[in-house]
Amino acid sequence: MSSENGGGAPSGAQAKTERLLNLVLVLLYTRRPLSKAQIRRLVPQYAANASVEAFERMFERDKDELRELGVPLVTEDIDALWEDEPGYRIHQRDYALPDIAFEPDELAVLGLASRTWAQASLAGPAAQALRKLRAAGVERDAEALIGIEPRLRTTEPAFDAVKDAVVRRVRLRFGYRRPEDAEASERHVQPWSLVSWNGRWYLTAYDEDREAPRVFRLSRISGAVRTVGRPGAFEVPEDHEPHVMARREGTPATQPSPAVVRVRQGAGHSLRRRARTVGDVDDTWSLLDLDYHDLDMQAEELASYGADVVVEQPPELVDAVVERLRGAVLAHGGAVR
Repeated sequence: MSSENGGGAPSGAQAKTERLLNLVLVLLYTRRPLSKAQIRRLVPQYAANASVEAFERMFERDKDELRELGVPLVTEDIDALWEDEPGYRIHQRDYALPDIAFEPDELAVLGLASRTWAQASLAGPAAQALRKLRAAGVERDAEALIGIEPRLRTTEPAFDAVKDAVVRRVRLRFGYRRPEDAEASERHVQPWSLVSWNGRWYLTAYDEDREAPRVFRLSRISGAVRTVGRPGAFEVPEDHEPHVMARREGTPATQPSPAVVRVRQGAGHSLRRRARTVGDVDDTWSLLDLDYHDLDMQAEELASYGADVVVEQPPELVDAVVERLRGAVLAHGGAVR
């Protein structure tokens, strides 16, 4: 993986970050442990070293640093007949994080960071690194890199204002329209936290009009979000569990609707896991049968894959995805035919 910054060489810290990220990708990608020689060949920054000794020193430092960061890099025998040749890899089961609890302000900041990551331009360099691994004949762990997928994300207009209010603990008022409502109604809330659940952003808050905790989907907030009063005007309850509230709101109560989508080979891993059936159309496309509960949510997820997913059925889902793709093109200054 390499980085572009106006044609100049990356800084020392940036080069080190890229090197460590490449090392993690390589060791997470493989199904079998890799030898030092393979790692040196696959990680560009190692291959650029003039001597084996320089690579050995750099690799030893990087191993220690990754382990200090909590990355479970392990040493394993490559072959029972060659016990003197150690191999290295990262197991996905150990790499995945357990459930972690955060304070409301921490959740807001992490939410902003995750949104920035989703919009970052990682797709090109990561794809180059993975192509190099495939070309080298490294046997892939098919489940290991699920989640490292470039996505075309749209942004809820209310996100920044709500995030700031959560961090500052300032009251809000905004228009909110539920699916069963013909028009939006004004809400007055004490914002507690922002949380992402099933690809949607939710605000957990105390609804002052209803005098009870409530969950608001950010995509249903209409119009401007306005602050009311001064920061620090309320306290978030100590027993507040934002993910529990969001799961209740985000768990569908209706029967699922079926959808048929074409997915490019090597893409759409999360869709493939959830599909009822997966069949190969040709060397380029797979055909998936999916169930979904929320048309808007499913349309946004499918649109996020860009050209890697084509919706076949139903017509209303096709229209919803096309609408979002057109909006993304217009938002980036493109022309829509």
